[in-house]
Amino acid sequence: MTNLELVFPEIFLSLSIMFLLILGVYKKDSSKLIQNISLIVLFITAVITYNETLDIEETLLFNGSVIIDYLSSFMKIVTLLAAFLVLAISLNYLRTFKIFKIEYPILILSSVLGMMVMISSNDLIVFYMGLELQSLALYVLATFNRDQIKSSEAGLKYFVLSALSSGLLLYGCSLIYGFTGSTNFENISSNLNKANTGAVFGIVFIIVGLAFKISAVPFHMWIPDVYEGSPTSVTTFFALIPKIAGLSIFIRFMYVPFMNMIDQWQSIIIFLSIASMLLGSVAAIGQSNIKRLMAYSSIGHIGYALAGIATGTIAGVQSSIIYLVIYIFMNLAAFGCIFMMKRDNTFLENISDLSGLSKNHPLLALCFLITLFSLAGIPPLAGFFAKFYIFMAVIESKMYALAIIGLLTTVISAFYYLRIIKIIYFDKPKKSFEETYDLGLKASLTISTIAILIYFIYPSILINIISSITFY
Repeated sequence: MTNLELVFPEIFLSLSIMFLLILGVYKKDSSKLIQNISLIVLFITAVITYNETLDIEETLLFNGSVIIDYLSSFMKIVTLLAAFLVLAISLNYLRTFKIFKIEYPILILSSVLGMMVMISSNDLIVFYMGLELQSLALYVLATFNRDQIKSSEAGLKYFVLSALSSGLLLYGCSLIYGFTGSTNFENISSNLNKANTGAVFGIVFIIVGLAFKISAVPFHMWIPDVYEGSPTSVTTFFALIPKIAGLSIFIRFMYVPFMNMIDQWQSIIIFLSIASMLLGSVAAIGQSNIKRLMAYSSIGHIGYALAGIATGTIAGVQSSIIYLVIYIFMNLAAFGCIFMMKRDNTFLENISDLSGLSKNHPLLALCFLITLFSLAGIPPLAGFFAKFYIFMAVIESKMYALAIIGLLTTVISAFYYLRIIKIIYFDKPKKSFEETYDLGLKASLTISTIAILIYFIYPSILINIISSITFY
């Protein structure tokens, strides 16, 4: 029972989902109640995770198939708190589109539960169970606004391509099992050797499957259409939460079962990183829809995070996790601003709709300014430090070409962020946006913007928190 306490967060979240399903069926018009309870459940689960698992030493459960350590506990807390904030800012949007239904928060909770299982997995089978639980909920969320053709199309594209990537990933897992005789990460690590050509193919297929989940190039083809077609609240969820779980399991795979094969997989990760940074910085230039621009922006940011993983060092992993946390705050601020783009009871998505925003909404324009400068990596904002830590880790590993390409793509990507700032501050103003009275949205936007702005005062805060993450 002592060890079972370490999975109390997952048990509590599972029971809460079942309770909310029953409550939603038997109590009419319970959407707001279930939304509020879901927020409380996410917060309590984060508190339980913090109290029960954050400070313990590495512990294996269920015959070594589940691992509880600092990395898994920290990433679970980040996932839960990010999901809490996304759910909190979605309320007004869901009501406007008349899709404020009991299923929405329950699907969010189900997806988060799958991610928590993924993050704690130390076995290929447990990992895949978590992955599918996450994915099934995301398929439905993408198509949640059934009255819009774009939303249905987005869900269908995501389902088909995700199923393909899951098939490739499963094939890779089967090859690893066939050539090592185990699905446990530690056993795989001890049985793998560089002469095992079949296992190398297995690693490649697994990396392909994982690259799709975090939308790394060239497995990014779904993300612009899904970001644009999905309801904006779902797009916000897609942009933040699956990236946390995907990057966590990417780190776990590369640094535990496959660490002995670093010579084989390192060049693949470097290629994914460079391709993502290049495409993310170039393809966003011609976009007129802000959600599509954020899609290509997220591809570029994943490229920077992968650069840290490609180093093969603990410092590189820690820099990637710092980058991910800062990325979450930047995207919360960005999508908070996008949620404010409402006129005549319609949410707008075109970049041209921001024309002259500073004249009518100076505070919103300032939030956009800070967020976009941070996404571009302009000092002294948080985005600059995120990239600085990544480039320092890459340079320390003597991967100079990767660092140079990263710096060049940062300069290119600054163009489309600055273009939006130019439209906001220097173009002719359009009709004002509607005033929002959503306190959750205002609070989230304010907190995330201030966090980005004042991070330079104590930039070592994340380093101190993440310095406990180790693998060997």
